[in-house]
Amino acid sequence: MSEPALIRLQGVTKRYGQGATELMALKGISLSIEAGEFVAIMGPSGSGKSTAMNILGCLDTPSAGQYLFRGAHVESLTRDQRARLRRRYLGFVFQGFNLLARTSAQENVELPLLYRGDSPARRREAAAQALQAVGLAGWEQHMPSELSGGQQQRVAIARAIATQPAVVLADEPTGNLDTQRSHEIMGLLLALNRDHGITVLMVTHEPDMAAYARRMVHFVDGLVALDAPNPHPTLAAPAGLATAPGSEVT
Repeated sequence: MSEPALIRLQGVTKRYGQGATELMALKGISLSIEAGEFVAIMGPSGSGKSTAMNILGCLDTPSAGQYLFRGAHVESLTRDQRARLRRRYLGFVFQGFNLLARTSAQENVELPLLYRGDSPARRREAAAQALQAVGLAGWEQHMPSELSGGQQQRVAIARAIATQPAVVLADEPTGNLDTQRSHEIMGLLLALNRDHGITVLMVTHEPDMAAYARRMVHFVDGLVALDAPNPHPTLAAPAGLATAPGSEVT
């Protein structure tokens, strides 16, 4: 018997408000994602892509329909159960980095492990390994203010992978970066997906960033308008851009 899809949405709707103020952000979407995929989720403002990502990340719940994660019905879980699923299986990368300003890179990366209840020794070890994986070995004690935008986003990615998640959900991960740093971050996400098998779901409005994904999902007016393989995925950052762990990022 074959394994269920890692993620499956079936007829998912999301309604905000009531009566004259009612807004249907999602109008019955169905989506299946297999383990190890790299999916770019695109669409104009108000298309429903961010709402879908919030539901996939267990930050919101559908108004109707089913959300299955490894065959388990997420829409039936309690708030605490969804929080445990997030801590165990999901990592998050945001456009604004969301680092604690007065906390070192090491301590920022340890944060989800602290929430999970890991021991101090385990937190230090996992955070050091995650920072090394994103090319920031030796930067553990630097504060966010001492890091470039690209380095801060690498810390955010290290924080997302420190728990060894099955899925990384990246919401406009290059939105605050220049072109060179954007490609560096995309090269890093690509390596995590390709070399470590982490499933990556990325919201982006930038076609050249979406080109790294192997699959494109376009939302329009609360519906999936297009779901197709990327016939020519970008397989590496452009020449001259450093993406390998251990490379210098400024």
